[in-house]
Amino acid sequence: MTDEALRRADELLSELIEVVETARALPMSVSCVLPRERLLDLLDELREVLPPEMDEARTVIATRERVLKEAYERAEQTRIRAVKEADAVLADVGHRAEQITQAAEASAAEAVAAGREEHGRLVAATTVHQAAAQAAAALRADAEKYQAQLSADAQLYDSKIRAEADRYAADARSDAERYATKLTADADGYVERTLADLSGVLHKAVGTVDQGRSSLANRRADEWVGGDTHRAGDGPTSLSA
Repeated sequence: MTDEALRRADELLSELIEVVETARALPMSVSCVLPRERLLDLLDELREVLPPEMDEARTVIATRERVLKEAYERAEQTRIRAVKEADAVLADVGHRAEQITQAAEASAAEAVAAGREEHGRLVAATTVHQAAAQAAAALRADAEKYQAQLSADAQLYDSKIRAEADRYAADARSDAERYATKLTADADGYVERTLADLSGVLHKAVGTVDQGRSSLANRRADEWVGGDTHRAGDGPTSLSA
C-alpha cells in the first residue's frame, strides 16, 4: 500500500469521524441525523484505496481446494487407465496363449493322424505310432510350458503396471499437497501483510480521532467559558439600569 493511498485513507477516516461527530442530534435521544449519500461516497472511496492484496489472498485460498481436487482426479484417472491397460495386455496374452495351445493341439492331432495313417499302411511298424505319440506328447508339453511362461510374464507385467500406477498416484497426491501448502503459506503471508498495513492505518486513524475529539472538547470548553464570561459581564449592567 503506497504512502499516497495511506494518506488518502487517513483523510477519509478523519472526514467520516468528523461527519459523525458534527451530526445534528435528535431531541431527547442519543441518535443523530447523518447525510447518507455523503457517507456512502466516503465509504466507496475508502474501499477503492484499500490494498488489492486482500482480494488476491481470498482468491488464492479459494483456488487451493480446486487445485487439490483436480490433482486427486488426475491421479485417480491415471490409476484407472493403467489398470485398464494392464487388463488389456493380460487379456491379449491369454488370447495369444490360447491360440498357441490350439495350434499345438492341432499339430499334435495332425501328427497323430499321420501316425495312424502310417500305422494303417504299416501295421507291423509299431514304432511309427510310438514316435507320433511321443511327438504329440512333446508338442503338448511344450505348448503347456509356453502357455505357463506367458501367463507368468503377463502377471508380472500386470503387477509392475499396477505398482507404477500406485506410485504415480502417490507422487501426484504428494505434489498436490505440497503445492496446496505453498499456496496456503503465500495466502497467509498476503493476509498478514495486508492486515498489518490496515492495522497501521486504523492506528493512525484512532490517533486522528482522539486528537479531533480533544480539539472539539477544548473548543467547546472555550465556547462555554466565553459564554459564562459574557453573561457575568451583562449582570451589573442590568442592575444599574
